[in-house]
Amino acid sequence: MSAPRLVVTGTDTGVGKTVFSAALTAALGASYWKPVQAGLEEETDSELVARLGRVPPERVLPEAWRLRTPASPHLAAEIDGVRIDPDALDPPTVDGPLVIEGAGGLLVPLTREVLTIDVFARWSLPVVLVARTALGTINHTLLSLEALKSRGVPTLGVAFVGDDNADSIRAIATFSGAKVMGRLPRIAPMDADALQTAFANSFSTADFEGQDAG
Repeated sequence: MSAPRLVVTGTDTGVGKTVFSAALTAALGASYWKPVQAGLEEETDSELVARLGRVPPERVLPEAWRLRTPASPHLAAEIDGVRIDPDALDPPTVDGPLVIEGAGGLLVPLTREVLTIDVFARWSLPVVLVARTALGTINHTLLSLEALKSRGVPTLGVAFVGDDNADSIRAIATFSGAKVMGRLPRIAPMDADALQTAFANSFSTADFEGQDAG
């Protein structure tokens, strides 16, 4: 069985995909890669994953582009005077599992011509879609799943983050046919131990293992 290489994306910014990525990286003993980081003033996603996932430095891979401006990558790059080359974004070769976290949602522009989902389609790696459970999630999640399907991106399933909302989760599964991977509840206070326990109680690592279509 090959080591899994997975892409984690979200239905929107702030849905909890970085926290989920930290938990998944820890559970799989994986390396973590954030191709494009926009915004460096606060804790970066790589730093958060390292802290909450207790991921050793050698398994947190350097970003391909680090943009100071906290904005969509295409705009942040322009403001910072940087040119992102989407064709140069290729998953790094590592020993063992790899978790790749995209920037924002699927249709976030990397440049004026290329969307994040276009790169995912080229990679053809299995995608885990992270979705909130709050109001609006049915529409956002179904639209994201439609976008993945229309571009032929393999989708492993949906991981929910937030309070239980059984009806919305059931509606998404029914209308899309997507697998519900589990639900990460609110965690307070948030720390590495609490996150690891919550993930183990909510997800099966077997659902993520051996997944690599590329």
